[in-house]
Amino acid sequence: MSNRLAKTLSPYLRAHAENPVDWYPWGSEAFAEAQRRDVPLLISIGYSTCHWCHVMARESFSSPEIAGLINRDFVAVKVDREEHPEVDGAYMAAASAFTQNLGWPLTVFATPQGRTFYAGTYWPPEARAPLPAFRDVLGAVQEAWTLRREKAVESADAVAEALAQTAVVTPSDVPSTSGLAAAAGMIASREDAMFGGYGGAPKFPVATTLGFLQHPLVRREAPDAAASAARALAAMAASDLRDSVDGGFFRYATQRDWTVPHYERMLTDNAQLLNIAVRAGDDTTARGIARFLLGVLRQDGGAFGAAQDSESWIDGQRSEGGYYLAASREELEPPAVDGKVITGWNGLAIGALAQAGAALDERSWVDAAAEAASFVLSVNRSPEGRLVRASLDGVASTAVATLADVGLFADGLLAVAVATGDARWAVVARELLDEVLSKGADGDPVLAAQGVAAAPDQTDGDLPSGVAALASAALTAWRLGAGEKYRAGAEEQVRAYAASAVQHPFGHGSLLAAAAGLVEPPRQVVVVTHDRAGALARASHRVDADVIAIVTPAQAGAFSDAGFELFSGKDAVADLVYDCRAFVCRLPTGDASAVVRSRESLS
Repeated sequence: MSNRLAKTLSPYLRAHAENPVDWYPWGSEAFAEAQRRDVPLLISIGYSTCHWCHVMARESFSSPEIAGLINRDFVAVKVDREEHPEVDGAYMAAASAFTQNLGWPLTVFATPQGRTFYAGTYWPPEARAPLPAFRDVLGAVQEAWTLRREKAVESADAVAEALAQTAVVTPSDVPSTSGLAAAAGMIASREDAMFGGYGGAPKFPVATTLGFLQHPLVRREAPDAAASAARALAAMAASDLRDSVDGGFFRYATQRDWTVPHYERMLTDNAQLLNIAVRAGDDTTARGIARFLLGVLRQDGGAFGAAQDSESWIDGQRSEGGYYLAASREELEPPAVDGKVITGWNGLAIGALAQAGAALDERSWVDAAAEAASFVLSVNRSPEGRLVRASLDGVASTAVATLADVGLFADGLLAVAVATGDARWAVVARELLDEVLSKGADGDPVLAAQGVAAAPDQTDGDLPSGVAALASAALTAWRLGAGEKYRAGAEEQVRAYAASAVQHPFGHGSLLAAAAGLVEPPRQVVVVTHDRAGALARASHRVDADVIAIVTPAQAGAFSDAGFELFSGKDAVADLVYDCRAFVCRLPTGDASAVVRSRESLS
């Protein structure tokens, strides 16, 4: 049996390299082998910090008996969902036709051409009501393929056709102010009045939703909904969901009162919650999250790993959460960190640290953001120079960058440009946006070769959807004066899924935030000074604005020369604040006491 996983760039795949299962990594070789043998594909999708993925690996994929059944009757494919999100999205969408209990590990049975005819998540090796035994599932699927193949193929074709129909996009108008307020109200109606947050157990941070509820338009038009976001953050920050030692947030709580966390810790959640905390004025929570990002997830070279595992070794046994529950951690080995440097996820962290560092006068955070940005730009590249999805130990993956990767990373670069005053970051971000706005993002080539339709990335999961990420980055570029085409690009993304967003707002928080950014005129504050720590800079950092840029006259000139018109004409005199509303600026002032904190007081 060939060991094909040991030299892959995925820690998740490497962890399965010694399984008796004859795994293939995602790629054309697995499809060719399934077609040669005329057997179904067993596609197992997970990620390295997933607790139930670990459980299924120990129980079933390490079992010689079960591995023998898999190797005899299937071609087994192991997929890291973090490295191949488009593959995960396509098969997760197909799996929804067979089970409503979606999650990871995701176990998919597909024809040799890759079309799904049955799927589920975790199955134990022995029957455990209401779950059948995994060995029985394998047997039933093999029997169906052998004796009732026509029905299996018919089912696969029906699922593929249904997914193709749902992928058809019908654009609509950008939601109005009243429509956005109503959407915020729908979200707030799900608030848990006793424990904060939304819905029952399991309870997630839903950072994308909180970000929308914090938008100035929502604060003005739906203040009760905005207040629910503040209560959610306060409840989470005071709960077991947040580690009291290093300040990082766990993935979710299994109980309604935010207790009994699922102990993995994701870069995506914590980067977004850093932004949420800063906007809420919760400096203590923000500083804790930054401490976790910089002290735990930061990798050699300055970029950030994907996540920290839910499990660790304690007394020779694997323990979920035992490290965090121990009276003293000093003698324990901490849970492992997945060191994959994912482009878009790093974009979230880069942007959050740059903005938080500027707001809280923590220049080391801004420097860390710039260092991470430099790493991704230099390492997460294909031989042709295009962004790729991820890297590990300084080696780039062959997995293509997604729309979300480009949007989130470009937005992060723009945040670094504003926080440092260095226009070169903004120029690179604009180049990335120009390419994706004109050509779109590359799709997964293996899915395309097999004719398997990718699911549109238009709903939020643990991070903004691809369309929302691109819309947000384009809006940021427009607010910096890059040109009206970027606002038009943002509007095109929002209009594509606006109808779905207002009908199902809980799954579209990031798109609704972008929509609010189109409706609400931006406030832009530019401080021209040689003293970043001076009174003018300090007065400007906590104003309610979409752009707060602290630049020297020379830096303002560099931004203007690079085509960012917000900075035009602001390079002649230092120690002035320009307070602008949709690019129309009030008379500049050198009086720190005249800097208006409230957005509403400008009108």
